[in-house]
Amino acid sequence: MDVTVTKLARKVMQAGERLLVVAADEVLRERLSQVMWEQGGTSFLANGAVDDPHAARQPILISDHCSAPNEARIVILADGRWREEVGTFDRAMLLFDAEAADAARDLWRELAARDGIDNRIFKQTPEGGWREGR
Repeated sequence: MDVTVTKLARKVMQAGERLLVVAADEVLRERLSQVMWEQGGTSFLANGAVDDPHAARQPILISDHCSAPNEARIVILADGRWREEVGTFDRAMLLFDAEAADAARDLWRELAARDGIDNRIFKQTPEGGWREGR
């Protein structure tokens, strides 16, 4: 999960966008922040907590809720839990493991029935890349 969030965050930064990473678990949020900072050299991913004093200036915010004072238009739901509030973002990425695959498929079907939602599933390849899946 840590590597996946970091790879996606790097892609978002390369596109010149801001990002919100959401996870209910404080330990997960702290670990994700640390991993992004520890990338080494100039490749680290600057980030901060949503309740930090200068949150609006952070390119990546980490939070337990879907509020983005940094005006992020992209959100990663790193804990596998869907939140209806992501509807205010241009793009939402729900990350889930194999144990949550059935619930994610059910959510995909539910979202497919809604107007104005372009829902797609991407599966990680053994090489670490992504391909669109079903």
